[in-house]
Amino acid sequence: MILNEHQMVASITRDSFYEFFLEFWKQIIDEPLVPNWHIKYLCDELQAIAERVFKRIPNPHDTVVNVPPGSSKSTIISQMFPAWVWTRMPEAQFICVSYAERVALKDALRMRDIVECELYQKCFPQITLREDLNTKGLFKNKLRGYRLSAGLGGQITGEHGHFLLVDDPLDPEQSYSEAELRAVNRFMDTTLPSRKVDKLVTTMIVVQQRLHQSDPSGELLDPARGKSIKHICLPGEIRTESTIKVAPAELEQFYKDGLLDPVRLPKVVLEKMEKDLGAYGYSSQILQDPVPLGGGQIQTDKIQIVQAPPDVIVKRVRAWDKAGTKDGGAYSVGVEMGFTRSNQVVILDVVRGQWGSIERERTIKQCARIDGIGCPILIEIEGGSGGKESGEETVRNLMGYRVITFHPTGDKESRAYPFSSQVGGGNVYCLNKPWTRDYISELRFFPHSKYKDQVDATSSAFNYLAAVKPKRRAGAF
Repeated sequence: MILNEHQMVASITRDSFYEFFLEFWKQIIDEPLVPNWHIKYLCDELQAIAERVFKRIPNPHDTVVNVPPGSSKSTIISQMFPAWVWTRMPEAQFICVSYAERVALKDALRMRDIVECELYQKCFPQITLREDLNTKGLFKNKLRGYRLSAGLGGQITGEHGHFLLVDDPLDPEQSYSEAELRAVNRFMDTTLPSRKVDKLVTTMIVVQQRLHQSDPSGELLDPARGKSIKHICLPGEIRTESTIKVAPAELEQFYKDGLLDPVRLPKVVLEKMEKDLGAYGYSSQILQDPVPLGGGQIQTDKIQIVQAPPDVIVKRVRAWDKAGTKDGGAYSVGVEMGFTRSNQVVILDVVRGQWGSIERERTIKQCARIDGIGCPILIEIEGGSGGKESGEETVRNLMGYRVITFHPTGDKESRAYPFSSQVGGGNVYCLNKPWTRDYISELRFFPHSKYKDQVDATSSAFNYLAAVKPKRRAGAF
């Protein structure tokens, strides 16, 4: 059988998503394609995922892709990929979401342009869109396949997908709002997973530039959540001081002079982006590390981890930052800090948990017994009658101990500056204990950390001790 030109194109592009991408690029993009190795890699990874869905093989993992802007990620994943899948599985159903409806609809229109273009129709004439269901947000083909596009939080009830595509679920401006972060992650945790055609087979693919420790990528990749995730991380450049590495690790060999794409993202372009985005924006969006190089406000690489205090402790305090909801969003934290006779700052102990009020008060009193009456207890009293009553309850619970109550003033970042200055000067030590890793991690990401309770308690302890003169006769630790 002799194939005509369009039958040959159909045969080649149907078998290879990468070849499909190359062939149909010019159908939706005016600029000539600048090829780079990561494009073929992503195309091959997506095809491997699709081949499993075609065969109805159970999903071993979802996929998180972290790449910088300007890498054709949306063209590959949100625009080209669904159009290619229909050539093999015309009944495939896609739910595609982004942080804003206008962004999701832009990608949907690009996909529709591909499907309706002359080349696609001549190669795959069986794929035609229904005239009665052909809108920006929802269009269907005549073989039961469809694409539903929406902004995060938009209406996707009643529809289910074989593929859940999430492209940039968080806007850079939203990443500064804890409320926005919670809303996005709640959608990702509760709404989207319920929209699967087959919970054993349907796959979710999340592609984004990193914006926050607790952005959707960060939540999905958190080991504590126990999710099976394949992580593809392609920072715009490799910097030895960055804690984020290329993933899978073997892809680092394809970087040229440490650059992901030396043509579209050369050093001169990256330098300008670093200047425009600032340290935090560049680190998160380009390096895929939501902490500026060298650390955030608190340069944790300068905290010295030790087995014992470097000198005799002459004054100490246990500062508490309380949360009242068991298993809620915030933690109750008690940080014991000491100053040495040579004014070195030492983190002696950290107690942390999501406790109800009864268990929390029991824990606070138990710590007081262990610390001894020589260690003052600092209790933050929050505004409102509830905060006052909670503080009074703790004071009564600690009868016989020295309790200091205070009302915090200023924002968390401002209160942390005096302590972070000591960290930057290399004057802070932390005992090497089971709690150390989580403690340092929160400090490292602050003020863009998921939780800030340990930082808050640390700031309170430091600011109190810095204002207290040591006793003339020092006691040993």
